[in-house]
Amino acid sequence: MSNPETHTGAHFFLEGLTELGTDYVFSNLGTDHVSLIEELARWDAEGRPHPGFLLCPHENVAIHMAAGYAAVTGRGQAVMVHVDAGTANSAMGMHNMFRGRLPVMLIAGKAPFTLRGELPGSRDNYVHFVQDPFDIASLVRPYVKWEYSLPSGVIAKEVLRRGHSMMQSDPPGPVYLTLPREVLAESVAADQVKAYGSERYGAVLAGGIDEVRAQAIADQLMNASQPIAVTSYLGRKADAVAALEDLALLCGVQVFEFSPSHLCISRSSPCFGGFDASKALAGADVGLMLDVDVPWLPKYVQENTAIRWTHVDVDTIKKDFPMWGFATDVRVQADCATVLRQVAAIVRARADEAFHQKVAKRVAGWTAASEERKAGVARAAENPGKPGAISPAYLCAALGAAIAPEDIVINEAIRNSPAVLNQIPRSQPLTLLCGAGGGLGYSGGMALGAKLANPKKRVLQVVGDGGFHFSTPTSVYATAQRYGLPIFTVVLDNGGWQAVKEAVLRVYPDGSAAQTNEFQARLQGQDRHFEQVAQAFGAYGECVSDPGQVEAAIARCLKAVDAGQAAVLNVRIGLQ
Repeated sequence: MSNPETHTGAHFFLEGLTELGTDYVFSNLGTDHVSLIEELARWDAEGRPHPGFLLCPHENVAIHMAAGYAAVTGRGQAVMVHVDAGTANSAMGMHNMFRGRLPVMLIAGKAPFTLRGELPGSRDNYVHFVQDPFDIASLVRPYVKWEYSLPSGVIAKEVLRRGHSMMQSDPPGPVYLTLPREVLAESVAADQVKAYGSERYGAVLAGGIDEVRAQAIADQLMNASQPIAVTSYLGRKADAVAALEDLALLCGVQVFEFSPSHLCISRSSPCFGGFDASKALAGADVGLMLDVDVPWLPKYVQENTAIRWTHVDVDTIKKDFPMWGFATDVRVQADCATVLRQVAAIVRARADEAFHQKVAKRVAGWTAASEERKAGVARAAENPGKPGAISPAYLCAALGAAIAPEDIVINEAIRNSPAVLNQIPRSQPLTLLCGAGGGLGYSGGMALGAKLANPKKRVLQVVGDGGFHFSTPTSVYATAQRYGLPIFTVVLDNGGWQAVKEAVLRVYPDGSAAQTNEFQARLQGQDRHFEQVAQAFGAYGECVSDPGQVEAAIARCLKAVDAGQAAVLNVRIGLQ
């Protein structure tokens, strides 16, 4: 009897990733990955296809590249990092992806468990002793849906399928897997390893609702005198944007985005009400919360208890929020796009001419307020600022005028986010991405991931100077250079973390910090040239401090990007 064919656990792990349809492994490898590296070299020599391994000099870029890729495609990828150190460096990105409901499989090596050479892959280096914590998964446990340590190469494919199905199931999010070095090095008989297809082991996705509840929502909207909707991340699915725009026009629903992580409704829609629903609450009688975590800040809003709220969300209960605090009358955990289409179909079947006329009159009644809001936005853009203190609104308006509707904008402007949201108009789904978590430094990696997924589109990153520091920029532009990913970065340099200053003033408006103007948040004191960081890795860079130079500088940067070169425009917007 002939011996069965055998391979290493690394072989079957790599084979499992390939069978999942994984496009990329964003990686920062270490001593724990030796068997995978050896197997990749063998596969490449044999011409075997496998996911692309993109090497990132820092894990912050790797995890956020996966975030950007998932945000525009909906498909989670793998991120491979080095033991506990790499996991720790990835933790902030895992927080951001968890709060953004973006799928990713973070895969970390694990220190060898044998000490004396008992098994292939046993400890042979000092770091194998110091990088073995009691609970490696505790570094990311608050931010994952599932965690596991691969015990044997025999079940490598089943474990990968389980993790993949967990990360893609609604609500999607990160999962974490560790790989002991001996498991990757062990010899496994091929006839022991089985494949696990998506048709029987795949993700579970949210769907629609029963006819009774759909009819109840339709009844409320048809009988409403002033319905409103508040959303934030409905736009993670392009078909949900179309469904919302259709239902809003059909029923005369005024739609607000609060702290959006995606574009949820076209800015040109007559139903778009802006980014603050607080003023509309007083006159509303029916409300829809649609894929939103925080619809408003209760501290600053006088709630209208007469509004009947229906909450449709992929995560209605907010199970990962210890406290939430928003009252709703009907809670539906479902897919927004499907539910909104269900409701629209019912309304269309019931609506008569009188209803359509009522809706048309209501929508027309918003015109004056909409024009006033647009006029305010335009007035803000007319003020260019002064040398050394360029107006963010003026700058963002120039950016908005220079880019195409299909270009992707990633917003990490933080305190200047209103300028980005108002002055860079977006109308197409998945052309605006913002952070849903609290970790800064995400937009550089996300821009690279979005560009990788959409190589024919421009990708623009707007980031504050503090966020630029956090983004590990040397890693961002080294990766851009190595893989030909020309992104356009605009740094809003206001001399520090102005969000910290504003937070102090909200709590202590007349305190000692306000009187001394010392908020422990300044970064000035030296002539900073962020663009030179990018230039060190082949990017085009400029620094602009005169408003009169803004449009020409933007044009030069876009020309470089269109020619295949990353670009950084460092804009001095002055201390604020």
